[in-house]
Amino acid sequence: MHICKGCGIHLQSTDPALPGYTPKENSEYCQRCYRIMHYDDLTVSMKKGIDPDMVIDRIAAMDALIVWVVDLFDFEAGMIPGLNRKFTGKDILLVCAKRDILPDTLSHEKIARFVFARLKEQGISVRGLILTDKVDPQGAQEVKDAVASLAKGRPAVVMGRANSGKSTLLNKMMNQQILTSSRYPGTTLEFNEMTIDGQVYIDTPGIENEGTILMEVDEKDLREILPDRQLKPQVYQLRGDQSFAIGGLARIDIFGCDHASCVFYISQRLPIHRAKAASADGLWQKHRGGMFRPVALNEEMRSFSCRKEYEKMDIVIDGLGWACLSSQASSVTVYVPKGVNVTFRKAML
Repeated sequence: MHICKGCGIHLQSTDPALPGYTPKENSEYCQRCYRIMHYDDLTVSMKKGIDPDMVIDRIAAMDALIVWVVDLFDFEAGMIPGLNRKFTGKDILLVCAKRDILPDTLSHEKIARFVFARLKEQGISVRGLILTDKVDPQGAQEVKDAVASLAKGRPAVVMGRANSGKSTLLNKMMNQQILTSSRYPGTTLEFNEMTIDGQVYIDTPGIENEGTILMEVDEKDLREILPDRQLKPQVYQLRGDQSFAIGGLARIDIFGCDHASCVFYISQRLPIHRAKAASADGLWQKHRGGMFRPVALNEEMRSFSCRKEYEKMDIVIDGLGWACLSSQASSVTVYVPKGVNVTFRKAML
């Protein structure tokens, strides 16, 4: 048997319940990739099970240029703490994907300033930054040009968190749909080598991030959670103590509002329910799983609290998007499924 062109896994014809299964002896794709590509049908879930330390260690052992792909919509979840320490002496090219999801009002220059400021706070240094989207071919060409300049005969290893857009980027660079790309974490299952314009690239399994809400929900709900078009800001004017339930996935309570505003940058398929903070607990208990949906698989929640430190502050929930709080408010408390990360940062927009 050969290797699946879509995900890199070794093909097998013995067990339909395991990755790599194909009923056809000379198939180029496993059944899982074929059904994802043609029917958006996930037959085998692999959102957990690929050891992230194994992926990082294997990349670190290579003499290669590292092309690090981060999803701009889910930027905080894409961060890998201690990246330079893990890849000591490596050249890293940062590619920020899904530029088309962000509003047009956010210029390339402002995005770049935001990204470099966050990298500096994380202690991460890179050789270059490129912004790409799924429509404009210019970004893909810029990646090829940068790799040609930086690789110096070495392969380019394309890495990043699960669902960051690695395979989509490589398909764009090849100008054809060869690698399997989807909304499902764990689409790429093995290191998958290819040559593009004479340069060797290696697609890698997504590095699992246990802190994202994408790992806490049923895969069928990802269609509602992950935006597939440009974000449309949802604006709320605030006075007093306010609460917002994002489906049944998360809740944001904002206190001491005085002519404040809160702008949500989340999938337009996700409902937002607004209430007074004093009644939020009762409404959450009553409606979660009913009117408040979708919900996480684990009902246990944890909270994050923060005093409002910036004039404009983003409240970021990994995998879900963010809300930008402006003007006068005293503090914020965020409730998310246990294990999901929340970041309070200076506003991106």
